[in-house]
Amino acid sequence: MINYLYWGLFLLGLLLAYFAFRAYTNTVSLMQDGIKTTATVIQMIPVSSSDGGPTYKPVFEFKDRGNTLRTYESSVSSSPPAYQIGQKVNIVYDPKDADEVKTISFWGLYRWTVILLSIASPLLIIGGGYLLYNRI
Repeated sequence: MINYLYWGLFLLGLLLAYFAFRAYTNTVSLMQDGIKTTATVIQMIPVSSSDGGPTYKPVFEFKDRGNTLRTYESSVSSSPPAYQIGQKVNIVYDPKDADEVKTISFWGLYRWTVILLSIASPLLIIGGGYLLYNRI
């Protein structure tokens, strides 16, 4: 019975590591094939947080290759705000997918890779370690 638990932890860790790898490869592809430009922060949207204080989500405005003015609302909010209105920020976007926009920063590019690997690593170590120990 206990073996099933450790197999479950190990398999869940593998699944999360797979999704982390996919997030990483998608980011690498976007950085290679995407179009890099500069965006301007035009608005900070207040978002209520679990601790009661507001966090702020930036909205970016940029021109694409077709000289069309586009906006991008970040999915990440923070307190204090990470950006100020009027600040210039480097971004990369996929010309084939209007919704695929990322800020060019470590956290903006690799956020999901880091989060998923942070969860997968202990699961792989605990589950895999137990399974390897029992094999010897």
